[in-house]
Amino acid sequence: MSTQPIGIFDSGVGGTSIWREIHALLPNENTLYLADSANAPYGPKGKKTIINLSIKNTEFLLNKNCKLIVVACNTATTNAIDYLRNTYDIPFIGIEPAIKPAALQTKTCAVGILATRGTLSSALFSKTSGLFASNINVVEQHGDGIVELIESGYLFSDEMTALLKQYLQPMMDANIDYLVLGCTHYPYLMPILLELLPKHVKIIDSGEAVAKQTKVVLEKHGLLNSSFLNPKNEFFTNRNPEVMKSLLGDKFDVGYQDF
Repeated sequence: MSTQPIGIFDSGVGGTSIWREIHALLPNENTLYLADSANAPYGPKGKKTIINLSIKNTEFLLNKNCKLIVVACNTATTNAIDYLRNTYDIPFIGIEPAIKPAALQTKTCAVGILATRGTLSSALFSKTSGLFASNINVVEQHGDGIVELIESGYLFSDEMTALLKQYLQPMMDANIDYLVLGCTHYPYLMPILLELLPKHVKIIDSGEAVAKQTKVVLEKHGLLNSSFLNPKNEFFTNRNPEVMKSLLGDKFDVGYQDF
């Protein structure tokens, strides 16, 4: 048993969608979430910069005595997780777009993927897509501007709706029946997406799979917390805490941390 916290980091507030899944599956675990919102989004940044930011985030969480780190960012996973695993003696859980289940379940042989440029251009995404989606039409769309709007507190805005309409139209023209969300910020778009997409289109993300994998790795290393004491869930950001509070609700406090 280990009462040390699970560490989670993202380029911003979006990874709280992953935190929700982990907290739901592992309610006894202490957690510590770090949002590097001052440097969001990671997508347009080069590989070297993304690795350096991921190192900074990792060392912050290690200094807080975290027992496992979830890289709750598609772009950081695809660009930096190999380096992190080879450098630090701690388990890392990564995240990548759920292209596999979409490709295996599509009936129209067409799926859409909405993701950052950094994710769609990565070797890991190319490998996964090639393995499972080579025989179907994958309509890729860079989600330029989405993360910036969410990080600025404009999730439910006219600008966001207009942007999503523009990005979804080519997918609907291709008759997709699955939309894969390839960024942890994007599950917060669900209410808007459900209004804009045809009813038959299923939306999938990686949150539940990441939570299950986190549990598997904790069990493997004997790190599960079986204590029934009230867990401690801490949230830090290096930008405006009110944006994260608006997503988490009043139940949780968000601290500003200059890192």
